[in-house]
Amino acid sequence: MIELIKELRDRTGAGMMDCKKALVACNEDVNKAIDWLREKGIAKAQAKASRIAAEGLAATEVKGNKAVIVEVNCETDFVSKGDKFHKLVNDVMDVTIENEPCCIDKAKELTAGLFTDATVSMGEKLDYRRFEIVKKEDDQSFGAYIHMGGKIAVLVLLDKNDPELAKGLAMHIAANNPLYISENDVPADAIEHERNIQVELMKQDPKLANKPADMLAQIATRKVQKVLAESTLSAQAYLLDGDKTVEQILKEKSAKVLKFVRYAVGEGIEKRVDNFAEEVMKEIK
Repeated sequence: MIELIKELRDRTGAGMMDCKKALVACNEDVNKAIDWLREKGIAKAQAKASRIAAEGLAATEVKGNKAVIVEVNCETDFVSKGDKFHKLVNDVMDVTIENEPCCIDKAKELTAGLFTDATVSMGEKLDYRRFEIVKKEDDQSFGAYIHMGGKIAVLVLLDKNDPELAKGLAMHIAANNPLYISENDVPADAIEHERNIQVELMKQDPKLANKPADMLAQIATRKVQKVLAESTLSAQAYLLDGDKTVEQILKEKSAKVLKFVRYAVGEGIEKRVDNFAEEVMKEIK
């Protein structure tokens, strides 16, 4: 029975006890049990509430002067690559960009029906994690880029009509993961925090023990600038022209990045590794 439960669970994504009930009701016929679980679809959707959805897709969609970037999560990489899940993500983007919800809670309300149906169909917990809508003027441009089949999505807003540059910047942001557009966008407390870290590190360096305070301050400033260069878009070496920084490229093009959004699927979500044997023992107890 345990092997049949595991097979049914793997094929349907239903909970272990639901699988057991289905097999008992269907005289241990797996195919009939699958149909039985489908007939109990809403219950199955509710049973997924405690599962962790850390896989999924990040995606973007542009419609005229509006664009949306979303992250939709599922439980397994296998499901994230399927046509049904891709359709769900596209439908979610359509609803979001059309209705312009004020927050993720409202977005979830608007798409609740989509997720209920998809959960029944795919047998996994699905979650609309986040979105952002960006708008532009006619003389501005969007840059959108999807990396690694939807593991990373980037949306860029450029202050001039140069889609090629905007797309190149989106590719750069996907690869280099800047946190800010320029040093001016870095919060003062973040700069001070980094400076304090560098000062503490220098105190531990015997080579700097007898250096004058003003020299130590200069060294700390240079170290902070180096860290900022790694985390600010403008100071990074441009992906498509490593001899120039992004700031230099933008200056040559008389362009400015007004905004960018970068989503990486599952960032900040703790993934759970299931142990089927342990789960069985928990149910027995």
